Amino acid sequence: MKIVRTTYLSLGSNTGEKLKILQNAVNLIADQIGHIINISSIYETKSWGFESFSFLNICIEVSSHLNPENLIEKVLDIENQFGRKRNDSSNYTDRNIDIDILLFDNEIIFYNNLKVPHPKMLERKFVLVPLTEIAPNIIHPIAKKSIKICLNNCDDVGGIEKTDLKLIRPISLGEKFNYIAIEGNIGSGKTSLAHKIGDDFNAKLVLERFADNPFLPKFYKDKDRYAFTLEMSFLADRYHQLKDGLVQFDLFKSFIVSDYFIFKSLIFAQITLPKEEYNLYHKMFDIMYKEISKPDIYIYLYQNTERLLINIKKRGRPYEQNIQPKYLEKIHKGYLNFINTRESLHTLIIDVSELDFVNNESDYKSILDKILNFSSKS
Repeated sequence: MKIVRTTYLSLGSNTGEKLKILQNAVNLIADQIGHIINISSIYETKSWGFESFSFLNICIEVSSHLNPENLIEKVLDIENQFGRKRNDSSNYTDRNIDIDILLFDNEIIFYNNLKVPHPKMLERKFVLVPLTEIAPNIIHPIAKKSIKICLNNCDDVGGIEKTDLKLIRPISLGEKFNYIAIEGNIGSGKTSLAHKIGDDFNAKLVLERFADNPFLPKFYKDKDRYAFTLEMSFLADRYHQLKDGLVQFDLFKSFIVSDYFIFKSLIFAQITLPKEEYNLYHKMFDIMYKEISKPDIYIYLYQNTERLLINIKKRGRPYEQNIQPKYLEKIHKGYLNFINTRESLHTLIIDVSELDFVNNESDYKSILDKILNFSSKS
């Protein structure tokens, strides 16, 4: 589990399309640094320390798992994306974007050129006014006073005016969804994706306990003999795990992400069981299905069969090594049939055959973007 820390950033712009630049910077911070909890109003201020165009200034509160070293690297990288090049000169100049780290939890940091709390923040009303708006009671770790009191003690006489301009705060997965279910064929990467999302967004993980099922190795050796026993044991375990996991929600977690949904049981049972046993199984399933909460978004990860076989071989579970392509193709068809007949389920299909979201950050980000931009109406 990654440690989540709270940092406060100051953003300013005095050249170009200032409002658009601030919005784009906020979006990049949400994408590359962390969840934006609060955005202050936009304030117009006179240039500070030099004569030039007025600034638009804001402060934001960000929840991030980055450490201070990585945080300053990301901040500088975002500035670079706007063409901002910092230098060692003490002279103030125009800038299309300026991002300063004001506070990082209650820590005092001296790291290369990074000093936190920002050494000049208590001298600047264009920092303290928007910061007081979103965090008046936060204690400055050196001054040992609240930000609100620090503002009252500030001698800055520069002009600052609250505007009617607005920024859109990017929402996080936890704000958009309460329950995300990730599904896919054997070896599609559903558990890996669930783990990454859980770690990055402080979500409660509900993971399938297939490794604890004593019938699974026996099934792969003798499918006819152990199919019904296996499917019933999986159904009972999935029912209890989802029912308990979704009811006993951890107040310290932002949402739930699971690497399966209970309908998986019916998909596999349809493939493995003869007609008579499947009909009996279906009756048991219908009773349990009514009591299970439905996910806000049902994500199906598609991998082509060739890639699935590579993944299965790579992870090296002995009882999976004899899985045949036709069996994987049957499972995929079963999922598609389920998806096509369940219009009420908010389904997002993502083709990950050419993606490596475990090792490639851009691939992972592209999946997160698809999830965040998903609309059940589309």
